[in-house]
Amino acid sequence: MAAVTDNIILVAEADTAPATDAAAVTETGTEIHAAAEHEVFPPFDPSSFGGQLLWLAITFGALYLLMSRVALPRIGSIIDTRRTRIDGDLREAERLRQETEKAAAAYEAALAEARRNAHAIAEETRSGIKADIDNRRADVEGQLAKRMSEAEARIRTEKDKALANVGAIAAETAVMLVSRISGSASVEDAKKAVAAVTKE
Repeated sequence: MAAVTDNIILVAEADTAPATDAAAVTETGTEIHAAAEHEVFPPFDPSSFGGQLLWLAITFGALYLLMSRVALPRIGSIIDTRRTRIDGDLREAERLRQETEKAAAAYEAALAEARRNAHAIAEETRSGIKADIDNRRADVEGQLAKRMSEAEARIRTEKDKALANVGAIAAETAVMLVSRISGSASVEDAKKAVAAVTKE
């Protein structure tokens, strides 16, 4: 009987416990809701503006000091280094451009000089070849003229010899013909007759 009574008490306590907890939760929720209605989001709470402004000033000052003492000098040195390098590269490029222009001008001058020299050498060679050809032509013409004069002299000599013998040959032929026709003729008479005919 005592066990049954204990069970009833436990069931009764179990039945009443949730009601008590629900009441407590309801009271707590009401307090939270009431507190939420009275509290403002902390950054927008006017009572905390002073602290916020103080921390804003401290943070801004720290960032300013950090940027001005550490970051900006490094950035400035990097920019100066790059500017110096770019200026040096530009000066070097200008120097190389000027050297290239000088080299190109020297090359053009050397090329023009080589062309002038080649033209002069060609003219000199042409003149030398022409003079050599003229000299050889003069030598050949001189030799031909000499040979022609010698040939003409020989022809004249042979002609004179032939003409000198014509009289004797004609006289002999006349003697032979006369002796065959008439029987006898003297060589002296034949020569006189040939001489008389040739004089006429």
